[in-house]
Amino acid sequence: MAEIIQRDGTWAFDGDALRLTPGRDKNVSLLRKELGELVVPLGALAGVSFEQGKKSGRLRLRLRDGADPLLHATGGRLTEPHDPYQLIVESDRYGVAEYFTDEVRNALLLDQVPSEPVDEYLLPGPAVPLSVSAGDGTAGFDGERIRLEWNWKTEDAKAAAGARTLALADITGVEWHPAAGLENGHLRFTVRHAPTKAPPKYDPNAVELWGFKKDPLMALVAAAVQARLPHPARAAAADDVADARPEPPSAPVTSAEDDHDALLRRLRELGELHRTGVLTDEEFVLAKQAILKRM
Repeated sequence: MAEIIQRDGTWAFDGDALRLTPGRDKNVSLLRKELGELVVPLGALAGVSFEQGKKSGRLRLRLRDGADPLLHATGGRLTEPHDPYQLIVESDRYGVAEYFTDEVRNALLLDQVPSEPVDEYLLPGPAVPLSVSAGDGTAGFDGERIRLEWNWKTEDAKAAAGARTLALADITGVEWHPAAGLENGHLRFTVRHAPTKAPPKYDPNAVELWGFKKDPLMALVAAAVQARLPHPARAAAADDVADARPEPPSAPVTSAEDDHDALLRRLRELGELHRTGVLTDEEFVLAKQAILKRM
């Protein structure tokens, strides 16, 4: 067994898996503390490296593409303090770090672990239920439903509809972007049959992030949801199969004028449904946008 203990954390390798435990040092990020101990199976690894510096070095793990829902949900945008697959090594422990690296590399060679992408998650993602408050709202996830609640900083147009509950079955994608420079970040959910290009500030399916301390914790919500969605490799394969199917017979051709008149009638119907309270403000806006795009 190989083990290295540092203020940043402890990494242990037993030949089959790596156990990554965050340290208790004040400099360890909130995300790593909340994520807790990670058990990474050897088969999820694509490589390991150790980089020496004058005052400190760094151990890095490289996972196979598609193995970890956290890495997929964050798209490589986790910065160094929050990346659980990096460990700061003090200069007097360089020898231990080199030994650790050799042990993991030898195991990868002996087990002939490929470095190609995988088509299923090999790590489970963050535990649920979990709830995070940051930016203009709170995002909670219990494994089946996402709950979005707003605070006093939320834009009025978004907060007017109240708290929002999204069923996992209706989610087709999730993305997390950290704030960068003058550009705000966000946690956004893509809902089936309800696409939107609205900025996160106005999107009822998104939490806007402003670069504060708790922003990275929203990545845990994104990863927990991502872990329960179809794996992207399998989803892509299903799309390829669908594209290969013959196209159905085309509908009878209608004139542009007929289409235009029908869409105008539909707009009037939507306006009446909105005035009588059948459609909410959000539903009316989404339906109206869809019709205007067709026009």
